[in-house]
Amino acid sequence: MGIIAWIVLGLIAGAIAKAIMPGRDPGGIIVTMLIGVVGAFLGGFLGSMITGTGLTGFSIWSIVLAVVGALLLLWIYRMTTRHRTV
Repeated sequence: MGIIAWIVLGLIAGAIAKAIMPGRDPGGIIVTMLIGVVGAFLGGFLGSMITGTGLTGFSIWSIVLAVVGALLLLWIYRMTTRHRTV
């Protein structure tokens, strides 16, 4: 899977993760998109570690892995920035 496809899949995963976990994010839409891209990498890595297959193109399995990674990363981000004052 090419780097452009990873980025596009990550942006889609970030949008889906934001829809599943609504709320105010301290970083705004840019940080949420970056979390989606990094979450796609994280989901692909975890999927390859657990099942032996990671992100292998635009399939339902790839989108699920990317969304799970983005959700996990978004949750961690919110937990670490929760107590900061703006």
